[in-house]
Amino acid sequence: MKLHSNNIIHCRSNAGRVWAMQAVTFLLALTCAFNTHAQDKFSILNGNEQYNKGNYKKAADYYTKALSKKPDYTPGLFNLGNSLYNLKKYDSSRKVMAMTEKIAKEKEGKAAANYNIGNTWMAEKKWDEAIEAYKKTLRNNPQDMDAKYNLSYAEKMKAKQDQQKKDDKNKDKNKDQQDKNKDNQNKDKDKDKDKNKDKDQKDQQNDNKDDKNKDQEQPQAQPKANIDKKTAEQVLNALQNEEKKLQDKMRKEKGAPVRPDKDW
Repeated sequence: MKLHSNNIIHCRSNAGRVWAMQAVTFLLALTCAFNTHAQDKFSILNGNEQYNKGNYKKAADYYTKALSKKPDYTPGLFNLGNSLYNLKKYDSSRKVMAMTEKIAKEKEGKAAANYNIGNTWMAEKKWDEAIEAYKKTLRNNPQDMDAKYNLSYAEKMKAKQDQQKKDDKNKDKNKDQQDKNKDNQNKDKDKDKDKNKDKDQKDQQNDNKDDKNKDQEQPQAQPKANIDKKTAEQVLNALQNEEKKLQDKMRKEKGAPVRPDKDW
């Protein structure tokens, strides 16, 4: 069956347009060439109805039930991938969309699957992967304006991310250099501190040496002699006798009469 899918109008924000999933085919003809039971047809229709109401979990359950009977049914796979995307199950959505892209026979189906794969990568801010998916979309559908817009957006975000990484790297490099300079300054300070400490110790040693030499140069105090009273009298008498003899000698030399010691 040919896959028909219309683009949802993009939401708008201050940053501009925001990417959106390709819309599911909500109306499936009951008379389509689908060689399976009526119950499986209604599972797809019920899934579309729940998807349109925003009940993505119930929609996914209906699509899964239908696909259990016909795993290669492209519309069912495509709509299941959309449901999983809206449930934020991006990895599972990509796997289903990859299956859709593989079995889709027309370029339009392959383009729509790759477009939605790109959107899952955009939701996870994986810009390189998103860019590659949108390029695949445009290879199959060069006129897809939404894919062109999303590709441009992803490329801008990739450039911004690369610049941020570069700035962070330079910032870390500058920080490492600052830390290195700070460590070197601290080492120099410690070195100067140790040098001054050694100098102070050396000066102290020299001061101690000078004090010791000074003490050695000063005359030592002589111990005071302890003289008893008798010895002191003997010394005094001896001094008096010597003085008397000296006076007698001087008088004799001058011719002075000698005076007797006693007056008889």
